[in-house]
Order: sequence, then structure tokens, then C-alpha cells
Amino acid sequence: MSQAPNRIPLIPRPLTREAFAPFGDVIETEGRDHFTINDGYAERFHDLANIDLAEQNGRTLLSIFCARPRPRPIVITMMERHPLSSQGFIPLSDMPFLVLVAPAGAEPTLENLTLFRTNGRQGVNFARGVWHFPLLVEQENQEFLIVDRGGPEKNCDLFYFKGVLGEIPAAT
Repeated sequence: MSQAPNRIPLIPRPLTREAFAPFGDVIETEGRDHFTINDGYAERFHDLANIDLAEQNGRTLLSIFCARPRPRPIVITMMERHPLSSQGFIPLSDMPFLVLVAPAGAEPTLENLTLFRTNGRQGVNFARGVWHFPLLVEQENQEFLIVDRGGPEKNCDLFYFKGVLGEIPAAT
């Protein structure tokens, strides 16, 4: 398969807490501190992400997204960020998904994009201002619990690439 002109292939790497730390938190129970509650009938995995929603009197929104796969190859033409808050995506099924991010701050470049693949049980919490691509699922009707910020202020910036674009190939 030949690569389309003016496109750079993006290859996913496994999602780990260490690799994702510059972009936010990996939400998972594996290897995390926990303690017994409810007279021994439950384990609490406590404080799994830095939920940052209070800027300018923001309020917590709890939503469920149901996502569909995009046709492959996926051409990356834009990225988004939330300058007033973090944004958490917690899968409600055991199906891997892709996470495309760039550091907070200046506009993203193809050189600073990083693509991760979750193990299906991991969620992500994008830190305030981290550039990311919308949900990239690989199966039909993947559902996610979303922890997001509500309020009247604009909280989504979009950036559109020009010229050379990133591409997630058909087989990744």
C-alpha cells in the first residue's frame, strides 16, 4: 500500500501512565492504590485523575458518548483543546480505542503528535489545554462516560493543519 502524498503515517503505541503524563492522566485500576470500603464488600480505587473543571465558575457535566469508527485511513486535519478544563473519557466496554494528542500550549505540529492505543479498560483525562483529536474508536457503538466542564464560556479551540497532514493508516 502506498502512502498518499503530503501525509505522514501515525502509528499507535501502547498507552501507559508514564508516556501519557505530559498530556494528562490514564484512568485505570491496574497498579493503583486502593482500599477496602463498605464493610469489606468493595475496593475503592481513589483519586485516579486530576479533574480540573472549576475555572470561571465551571460546573461538572457527566455525559455518555456513543461513538462510531471513522473510515480508514483517517486523515488528521484538525485538533481541539479545552482551555478552561480537563476532559475525561472512561470506556463503558472492554474495547480498545485510539488517543491522538499534542502538548498544551502553542499550536500542534505533526512532529509533536503522539498516537496511543488503550487496552480497552483504560480511560484518559486530557489536562487543561492539551490538544487532542475527537474520539477514535475501532468498533461500532463504543460508549464512554465523559467528565467535562459546563458553563457559558467558550471552552473549545480548534486548530486546522495546512499542507502536510497526519494519517492513521487502515492497518494500525
